Amino acid sequence: MEEASSTKHEYVAGEVYALAGATARHNRIAGNIFARLWNAVGDGPCRVYTSDMRLRIANDAVYYPDVQVVCDAAETEHLFTTNPCVVVEVLSPSTSSIDLREKLLLYHRIASLRAYIIVFQDQRRVIRHYRAEKNAWFVALHGADSQVPFPCPELELTLAEIYQGLDQSKRSRGESVGAIRP
Repeated sequence: MEEASSTKHEYVAGEVYALAGATARHNRIAGNIFARLWNAVGDGPCRVYTSDMRLRIANDAVYYPDVQVVCDAAETEHLFTTNPCVVVEVLSPSTSSIDLREKLLLYHRIASLRAYIIVFQDQRRVIRHYRAEKNAWFVALHGADSQVPFPCPELELTLAEIYQGLDQSKRSRGESVGAIRP
């Protein structure tokens, strides 16, 4: 059904949900992250995908993450991924509760996933859920001028890189730019 549809749909526990379009700000943030990850993987074994690539989590859910990185050579399906090492979601007002709760719980079930990065759209703030030794999950908050570590490819992105091209326009209109300090 999805290949023939002009609308993207996510599937969760037997229910199908149509996706709305994203804002220019949302796309800029996701694009900034994608571009830096794309450049970092180069000709290496990892592949970086945008929100047009589905992520299938067993038979329970199918999502369209904003950005995902797959480094598993056995990942050969051309319509969806199943083994990402990084998933990035840019929060939208209509989906933030899903990204912060439902997806977090399901993403934790992906054995290959090493980091789930949640990027706030309207403030310079990132939440990074990451898997450490012995499969334990931890959470880190990144704000202000901090750097966000990505495990695959191994690099750090500054919040200035993630929000490049966005904060200047707010400052020039005299609006405040929200920030938290870790």
